[in-house]
Amino acid sequence: MDWIADYVKLGSGRIPFRDFLNSLDIDSKLDIIAAIDELIEWKNNNMLLPPSKSKHLRNRIFEMRVRHKNIITRSLYFFVEGKKIVFTHGFVKKTEKTPNSEIEKAERLRNYYLLNR
Repeated sequence: MDWIADYVKLGSGRIPFRDFLNSLDIDSKLDIIAAIDELIEWKNNNMLLPPSKSKHLRNRIFEMRVRHKNIITRSLYFFVEGKKIVFTHGFVKKTEKTPNSEIEKAERLRNYYLLNR
């Protein structure tokens, strides 16, 4: 079985990661989708993404980094059994370090996903 991407879907039907993608221009969206495909390909080949593209933040929350023309985005995700990479949300990088509030949001969304799947 190959790895697949999944997304946290709230009870209201809202998908925070889709909201993030919809806030971006089309080229940035395509770059992120390509990066997700690359992450899946690396996982399917039992390889680790280089730290410049993905890294562990804390408490099993990871970030995928994508550089676009004039912005840098971060997409937060975690892994679950069944070979799923679950994306919580994303944001445009404005500081050197990932803000704690973004990591905490990813943890809350992960907890919601795990309780409601």
